[in-house]
Amino acid sequence: MPEETETGYLVANLEKDLVLKVGDLATRGAQIHYKGNKELLQLDAETGKLFLKEKLDREELCGATEPCVLHFQLILENPVQFFQTDLQLTDINDHSPEFPHREMLLKIPESAQPGTVFPLKAAQDPDIGSNAVQNYTVSPNLHFHVVTHSRADGRKYPELVLDRALDREEQTELSLTLTAVDGGSPARSGTTTVRVEVLDINDNAPQFIQSLYEVQIPENSPLNALIVTVSARDLDAGINGKVVYSLFQGDGASLPFLIDEVTGEILLTKGLDFEISSQYSMEIAATDGGGLSGKCTVAVQVLDVNDNAPELTIRKLTVPIPENSPETVVAVFSVSDSDSGDNGRMVCSIQNDLPFLLKPTFKNYYTLVTEGPLDRESRAEYNITITVTDLGTPRLTTQHTITVQVSDVNDNAPAFTQSSYTLFVQENNSPALHIGTISATDSDSGSNSHITYSLLPTHDPQLDLSSLISINADNGQLFALRALDYEGLQTFEFRVGATDQGSPALSSQALVRVQVLDTNDNAPFVLYPLQNASAPFTELLPRAAEPGYLITKVVAVDRDSGQNAWLSFQLLKATEPGLFSVWAHNGEVRTSRLLSERDAPKHRLLLLVKDNGDPPRSASVTLQVLVVDGFSQPYLPLPEVAQDPAHDNDVLTLYLVIALASVSSLFLLSVLLFVGVRLCRRARAASLGGCSLPEEHFPGHLMDVSGSGTLSQKYQYEVYLKGGTGTNEFKFLQPLFPNLQSQAAAEERENAVVRNSFGFY
Repeated sequence: MPEETETGYLVANLEKDLVLKVGDLATRGAQIHYKGNKELLQLDAETGKLFLKEKLDREELCGATEPCVLHFQLILENPVQFFQTDLQLTDINDHSPEFPHREMLLKIPESAQPGTVFPLKAAQDPDIGSNAVQNYTVSPNLHFHVVTHSRADGRKYPELVLDRALDREEQTELSLTLTAVDGGSPARSGTTTVRVEVLDINDNAPQFIQSLYEVQIPENSPLNALIVTVSARDLDAGINGKVVYSLFQGDGASLPFLIDEVTGEILLTKGLDFEISSQYSMEIAATDGGGLSGKCTVAVQVLDVNDNAPELTIRKLTVPIPENSPETVVAVFSVSDSDSGDNGRMVCSIQNDLPFLLKPTFKNYYTLVTEGPLDRESRAEYNITITVTDLGTPRLTTQHTITVQVSDVNDNAPAFTQSSYTLFVQENNSPALHIGTISATDSDSGSNSHITYSLLPTHDPQLDLSSLISINADNGQLFALRALDYEGLQTFEFRVGATDQGSPALSSQALVRVQVLDTNDNAPFVLYPLQNASAPFTELLPRAAEPGYLITKVVAVDRDSGQNAWLSFQLLKATEPGLFSVWAHNGEVRTSRLLSERDAPKHRLLLLVKDNGDPPRSASVTLQVLVVDGFSQPYLPLPEVAQDPAHDNDVLTLYLVIALASVSSLFLLSVLLFVGVRLCRRARAASLGGCSLPEEHFPGHLMDVSGSGTLSQKYQYEVYLKGGTGTNEFKFLQPLFPNLQSQAAAEERENAVVRNSFGFY
């Protein structure tokens, strides 16, 4: 493309030139990247057309470099793809030749012979090639003509050739117009005035010791540094032999050098930059007082110094990166170094302990990619420092840090702090009581870590969980919906779920076990003797009973548990307090001493059954004790007790009575069989006859029992059912003694008595 082309010029159709599908540039995020991020060109990704964004000046961008090529890259994403593109700017003739001075002065002695050559300063033209200076001409005159020569680098320079000898007496000074013409179309030109001053005769021109001085100087040399000293000599004497040095011709209008006209020392006047110009060539003139001059060439080569740190141009592509992504391009960047040689060679690196890699794509372009999937829970952010180091001496380094954030993916299920929870709650609690909290954590972030708690369905059809427990979905707090009863439900368990709000959602479960703690909310219940609202229970006590004689045993239960069900028995009131005692732990009512004639035949006892709760609960038992002299006297009639409808409705009492009656019947049957067999054997031994009853009167409703129960002596007991009532209440065993005056009967009683082992618990 020619330089100075107007903005908006269509440079190329990249979509067509790269043989891409229609719309590929737009869908793949095509971008143009130029060194230094300059926006020289503009890409229309929809059409694929590449337009010029601003006018380009070849002389400004490339200087004297030919060809002038601008390198830029086309970068496509998804997937990442690079295209190296070169735009060559062609020169147009937009500059006219210019001489360094508006006037040049030549002092020529009149003795100069025709054919003598006089160097002239060349005109400068920033254009190149045919657009640069091609020819020099001089205005018509009788003494001179101009010859155009070419230097090694192709530049043209003029020399003035004397055609006809000068005569100072005829003309002391001549004025010529020197014109430089380039080869453009149309051609451009520049002029300067050459003023020739005719001098008196001087037949020796100055001669330099060397025609070419070659000098090397580092680019970081200080100002006023001595570059080189040139030297010329003139064989003439006087003013014609005095040499003056001058900077005659150089490569540019302004050189960073100055020559001392007396000593010939060339000094550095401006800082050098290898990256701008690596060499300079200049011509030094030595002129004597007679106007004769000689010249030499000084070639200065600038040595590169590693004074430019690498440059890094970076462009982020994918931030943040999902943690489960495979190998992903994070950034694309380019590096450059204006130095040359090893000073311009670069090495790129990042930290070794990071899961990222640098991959070179093409010259000085790199991509930063992940090694594989990342884990946000291990590390959510990476600070990646890209280090670019050149190979110069000393080495220069450039660093650029980018921050890569890892976005969360729901890859972690909620985790409970415990696999199972055990919660304790006192029975009879108030409704909506907070009984405990379960907790789960989720190492994800955002909505992926927001946990919702819920009760999971139970597999026990008997457990109505929805009426017992509720859970706060946000914080996992558990509440008892109603009062719990330890006697009805001592423990139950269920599962709780924790679900995050990710997509898809992840969940976990935990087992929750609720144990209901007992409170002392049940008073002891007396199983035996059963308490009747209308009449107390009556026990028979033989007057000959020994101290410690077991009258009866109070049996009670408590529906509570633990120490709330530990029962103790206490005698509160008695007609004769010193006659009776109650064992505190088993409820056995015994005599404390022998009965005397003065003791009343009837006694009323009030017993207290108390549990060990806090506060304790109790029940009372009333006993009637009837003192009898023997088994032969008639029994006292028992009062009729009106049927209590409340007992008919008491299922527990009914079940206990039925069970008691069944067990007692089986026991009585066994005892009767055993007693009958023993009586038959005793009668057989006495009379060698059949089985007969003893002579002593032994009622048919009595039995002889021998056992190993809790009674300390052997007694005879009567078992019968109370008649006349609707409940057929079971009558506890009543001890009956025969007439103590008969020794035979006493011996028979001793053989027939058994320890009472029939009790209720």
